[in-house]
Amino acid sequence: MGAKPKISRREFLGRAIAAGAAFSIVPSRLLGGPRAPSNLITRAVIGTGGMGMGHVTGYPQTLAVCDVDRNHLDAAAKKAGGKVAAYADWREVLDRDDIDTIHIPTPPHWHVLIAIAAAQAGRDVYSEKPATHTIAEGKALVRAIERYGVVYQANTWGRGSGYFMRKLVASGVLGTPLKVVLNPDYCATGFKIKMWSGRPNLEPQPVPDCLNYDLWLGPAPVKPYHPHRVHGSFRGYWDYDEGGLGDMGQHHIDPIQYGLGKDDTGPVEVEALAPWPQHPDAAGLWGTVFMKYADGTTLTMESWEWGEKTTAGRPLLEGPNGKYWGGSRLEPAGLLEELKRFPDPPRLQDWEHTVHTRQNEHGVHPNVRQAHRSATLLHLATIAIRLGRKIHWDPVTEEFPGDEEANRLAAPPMRAPWHL
Repeated sequence: MGAKPKISRREFLGRAIAAGAAFSIVPSRLLGGPRAPSNLITRAVIGTGGMGMGHVTGYPQTLAVCDVDRNHLDAAAKKAGGKVAAYADWREVLDRDDIDTIHIPTPPHWHVLIAIAAAQAGRDVYSEKPATHTIAEGKALVRAIERYGVVYQANTWGRGSGYFMRKLVASGVLGTPLKVVLNPDYCATGFKIKMWSGRPNLEPQPVPDCLNYDLWLGPAPVKPYHPHRVHGSFRGYWDYDEGGLGDMGQHHIDPIQYGLGKDDTGPVEVEALAPWPQHPDAAGLWGTVFMKYADGTTLTMESWEWGEKTTAGRPLLEGPNGKYWGGSRLEPAGLLEELKRFPDPPRLQDWEHTVHTRQNEHGVHPNVRQAHRSATLLHLATIAIRLGRKIHWDPVTEEFPGDEEANRLAAPPMRAPWHL
């Protein structure tokens, strides 16, 4: 990536403590430097547009806000109030010693670079979804978070919706193989495919004075400015996101990965029904994505925004011995009574509890490995959509065996000087 922050006394102490006590790493705010009033977990919010404003709380919990758009930055500073500091360049935020956590609600193409730099600076990281923009980014993110011993979570809607499924699958009462369906019956928002489709052949327009467009682009390729490329509608362009699937997909997929007990793996085959060829710049429509795991488990995602509806009325999860419709509805009815004989999964912990205890295996939101795996499903789906053919994935090596075209999409180059 670009120029890395200097190693501060805070980071040096953090590394030393992590090396000496790998399983009892103390919160970063205890590693030296000013301590927050009332023992607050302090934060800086980098990216204060639509989603970002939801992360901005009042001063002194929010000590710093940062955005490349002056209008967004001014609005965030006003919301936080007090002595909140406002920055136009996120790298300056990491020079401070009084910030415990870095919130990253930027566009997805910035999530990982900022998260890695924050980890290097000894800060815990709370990232918006999708956690990553590419598979290569996810692998680098896992390495960095684990190397520097910080806490990381991705802000999905939470794993609580997969909690009952986790117990159901772990019990084995449904039998195998299992079939999962994700469609608007089970995703209240759908995947927003039409809403976040890109526009081909945008006419270049002048960059507004309030926006540092070069820093907004960062590692993304240089494309002429158009307002549809930034601020919300950026989701419709491959350089920054993956359309509606990137916007909503990890919300829906992460609880399924958790419910299936597949936080450490992924599918081996992925195929999509979608218009082809896809536009090289603007994300477009897709109908259905089929995924198959090595154990025979299948996951079908259907957008209902292109092609025929083929999964309407089907259960969320089914096996040879029964069906699960969401909530606690099971068929046959006797399965619910049988399930009571089995233990509940570990209780899910919230973000602040995780920061305090440094125990991050069973969070309400996914940790770095879990988030990387569930985001990888989004990227696999996108690659299948863009290539217009079935792809084969090795979830152990995290590569496409013998498929150079797919591997290139998994690890696209970054614009200099930014790199992983």
